[in-house]
Amino acid sequence: MSNPVYVLLMLCLMIILSLYVGRTKLGKQLGSALLVILFTAIIANLKLIPSASNSIELYSIIFEYIAPISIFFLLLNVNLVSIKKAGLPMITLFVVGSLSTTLGILISWIIISPENVLGSDANVIAGMLTGTYTGGSVNFNAVALEYGFQKKGILYAGTVAVDNVVTTIWILATLTFPLILSKIWKGKVLLKQPSSIEKNFDEDKMNLFSLASLIFLGISAFYISEILAKKFNSIPSILILSTIGILLAQTNFISKLKGGHNLGLYLVHLFLAVIGAYCEISAVYELKEIGITLFLFTSVSVLIHGILIIIMGGLFYRDWQMVAIASQTNVGGGASAIALAETFKRNELILPSILMGTLGNAIGTYLGFFVIYILNNI
Repeated sequence: MSNPVYVLLMLCLMIILSLYVGRTKLGKQLGSALLVILFTAIIANLKLIPSASNSIELYSIIFEYIAPISIFFLLLNVNLVSIKKAGLPMITLFVVGSLSTTLGILISWIIISPENVLGSDANVIAGMLTGTYTGGSVNFNAVALEYGFQKKGILYAGTVAVDNVVTTIWILATLTFPLILSKIWKGKVLLKQPSSIEKNFDEDKMNLFSLASLIFLGISAFYISEILAKKFNSIPSILILSTIGILLAQTNFISKLKGGHNLGLYLVHLFLAVIGAYCEISAVYELKEIGITLFLFTSVSVLIHGILIIIMGGLFYRDWQMVAIASQTNVGGGASAIALAETFKRNELILPSILMGTLGNAIGTYLGFFVIYILNNI
């Protein structure tokens, strides 16, 4: 059972299963990221693979090396120059939403006082939630990795589950509030124009040169970030790695490489599979009070984010659909924002949603660490 080849085989099988189930109607609601955690947790608790109490070296290798490199690969899609195409209104709303997320976390911290239940983990969770509600799971995991939070399997999985529930609730909210607000506070439509977006999205077909280049870059960037982190102890290595990834993403060479996103996404799922393996049923009982605290803290944070972006969006633009899409880009990420734009038949906002999603990936980790810094010094 502890043979690393056998364990890796089982982890890969769980990834395939989660991606397959993630295509179903119910699976789409849960998402493949949460599904891979759940499936791996089941086989770990059935003693088919090692869990937290009898962890093997393979898990440590995935935590220490694979996870950071996966984040690096995902950040290679962040093109900062192209973000200007989103237009000033969408950019402004997204930045307002990002700041609202940060303020929401800090205000919720004062109201809920999660540290009374979560202890020292509360600061890290606050940073993780700031990251994910600015840019997405890339930032969530980047903050978690720096503080070793991913090794707290059941608590990590609980935080992921709460995040998914709140995100789903907010999707419903952003579908609803434009209709309600347009009647209460008469709105207007900005950027309404025939869509010039051609859906010629890169099929992301990887060739051997791209694969070889990506692997070399990933390992090199990780190695350099570790060296620099030792020289500058105050700077987290994951932040250095993220910065290297964002800078490289602006070059023509990187933009021509194929398959980086899928490669990064697969490695993230492998990392999440290990998270699932760390979940032991014996620890679930401890999540009762913790789960309620996590849900309240997260819900109040997102609610405050929503209130602030609605107020600011109403004062300056009153394009309620655009406000909803910008907010969803923060909370749910680019994919759910695109779905929202299509639901509202606002095709002209599809590309801005994608671009704002990449901006969120770029700044989410920084805001996450910023929040932790503030909380550690108050």
